[in-house]
Amino acid sequence: MKDLLRLWQLFKPYRAWILGGYLVALITLVANVTLLAISGWFITAMAVAGAAGLAMNYFTPAAIIRGSAMARTAGRYLERLVSHEATLRQLSGLRVWFYQHLEPLAPARLQEFHSGDLLSRIRSDIDALDNFYVRVLIPVLVASSASLGFFVFTALYDLGLALSLLALLLLAGVALPAASRHLGRAPGRQLVETEAHLRQTAIDGTQGLSELLVLGAADAHARRLDALSAELIGAQDRMSRISGIATGGVGLCANLALWFAIWLGLPLLASDSLAPPQLAMLALLALASFEAVAPLPLAFQQLESTLTAARRLFAIVDTQPAAPEPEGPAVTPEHFHLSLRGVSFRYPKAERAALSDFDLELPVGKRIALVGATGSGKSTVLNLLLRFWLPDAGEIRLGDLPLARLRGEELRRHLALVSQHSHLFNTSIRENLLLAAPEASEQDLEHACRTAQIHDFLHSLPEGYDTWVGETGVRLSGGQARRIAIARALLKDAAILLLDEPTEGLDGPTEQALMLAIDQAMAGRSTLLITHKPIALARMDEILVLDQGQVVERGSHQELLRGQVYPRLLGFDSEA
Repeated sequence: MKDLLRLWQLFKPYRAWILGGYLVALITLVANVTLLAISGWFITAMAVAGAAGLAMNYFTPAAIIRGSAMARTAGRYLERLVSHEATLRQLSGLRVWFYQHLEPLAPARLQEFHSGDLLSRIRSDIDALDNFYVRVLIPVLVASSASLGFFVFTALYDLGLALSLLALLLLAGVALPAASRHLGRAPGRQLVETEAHLRQTAIDGTQGLSELLVLGAADAHARRLDALSAELIGAQDRMSRISGIATGGVGLCANLALWFAIWLGLPLLASDSLAPPQLAMLALLALASFEAVAPLPLAFQQLESTLTAARRLFAIVDTQPAAPEPEGPAVTPEHFHLSLRGVSFRYPKAERAALSDFDLELPVGKRIALVGATGSGKSTVLNLLLRFWLPDAGEIRLGDLPLARLRGEELRRHLALVSQHSHLFNTSIRENLLLAAPEASEQDLEHACRTAQIHDFLHSLPEGYDTWVGETGVRLSGGQARRIAIARALLKDAAILLLDEPTEGLDGPTEQALMLAIDQAMAGRSTLLITHKPIALARMDEILVLDQGQVVERGSHQELLRGQVYPRLLGFDSEA
């Protein structure tokens, strides 16, 4: 019930559409039942009048029949129109709502979720929520209103007929849906979870196909996909069997209602309590009224799938960000001197601290490098500076303000990052660059790309800057993608540039030209570099050597070469 109430709250902005869809669906149903019932009355009345040689007014029932037929046709069209419009509006709003809750979790909390699983939640799980509107909410409202109306109308002629109809409507509209939900709970939950797992496994196989082929694991992965597909088909088969039984049960109730209407109506007909046309009308009304409850067993059978999808979304929405936004009005630093003092941090479930009592001063215009083995804490420094995580102890300040007082968006406006895994979207190179500065001119793009040593390559392509890069930049080499990411960071024109192995995969001359161009482009601004390349390190004002989250050496490139740790990290001994 709690999940249903949360879903209802999510649909609050669209309640006018829900009301409109309910009214149109109800009018369409009543028109259809009226068409069949009045037609039965009209045909029987005409037959009785003809046999008795009596005259009758056939204009009124004929007009009702024509009006009902027109209302049914128009109502079905409007019902589709309103329901589709409402559904599309709801799905659009739900995706925005989900993304607004998802964005603050990136990247720290999202590391707990697989990318394929996130894709499944933002697409399939949100799509599944439209079942709540289309197949649960509207059918339940229409069935409740219409069933009450049919009972009252029948009771005007005979209470016994009305009670028999109500009993069978409750059997088909309450008991059968309850049984369907009970029987469909396990396969419904399995359907959503298996579909998500299958999608995740398929994405893993697509993205890691080359690794699977190299390791000879492609066949095993294919068998895993086959097993998940068989599991999904099994759950779908069980759901189909339940649906078939429920549909048959509704049909049986409808025919029993027709039979009871005739069986109970014949004595009333003999006692002149009912006229023959009225008995025909009530019998056909009883049969047609089950159109109101026919969708309910399927709706409640699939309700568990909808609730499972909703719970998967709520699990992410309820996750607390690793770095909550500060309260109060937004503030802006007066200058961009960056300092870390006594900073310590441990990742959740980690055995040891990633940083311990770490100090760093990065004045405006200074260039500092971080060097250390894998796991020494270099990338953690960048994560803390970008406010992806908050330090457990110590303080980080940008200018005159603690980082904890800066909103993430305001902070990252002054920082430009080139990480080891910079993402290129499946669009053109131009669009990927413009993410950093949407208003940038063609000259700005070319200048940034020249600085990143990639312009000549892009200019040689048939489509130039409009070349499509493919999913995750698959149509480019690693070095080309990295230089485009550097150009994008330079295009942002931020006060502080954070570089994580920016020259990885580049040859010596290109690396040297790139670092020289970055130095020139960042004149008067600050640079924090993570690298193990001597060409880049020689240009730094200061180098910090990290080991297990602590600074073990610091100094210039030449000073550190006389030590023991630094030369070993670069791949040559101190005497070299």
